[in-house]
Amino acid sequence: MSQSQFDTLKVGDSLPPLTLPAIDRTTLALFAGASGDHNRIHIDTDYARRAGQVDVFAHGMLSMAYLGRLLTQWVDQRKLRQFGVRFAGITHLGHIVTCTGRVTELFEADGERRVKLEVQTANQYGDIRIIGDAIVAI
Repeated sequence: MSQSQFDTLKVGDSLPPLTLPAIDRTTLALFAGASGDHNRIHIDTDYARRAGQVDVFAHGMLSMAYLGRLLTQWVDQRKLRQFGVRFAGITHLGHIVTCTGRVTELFEADGERRVKLEVQTANQYGDIRIIGDAIVAI
């Protein structure tokens, strides 16, 4: 993002949304391998059912990674200064995750122009699953 783009940003502006394919078992298995998170609740249907779930469900960190992709499609990852989330709901198999972000503040810190963003994921029904914020340097 260039200086002129920063000058045109305003509170309330939205990032281009990012919609991912439906969560499936392959995605969960690949994420388990890539992240090292092999918690059986995410990959073993029998285990998930014994734990009171209908089936396996997505890792919360998978959705956070999707939000990271939303941010890094907007700015270079070296510009990310802060990123945190709160898990608000389960992302089940078949859910189509859409990541969104909205500018909540423009400010300067440590000699940089920065943007504070509210970010979230929601499924195809509009149910929010993760909400968080991020700060990026421009």
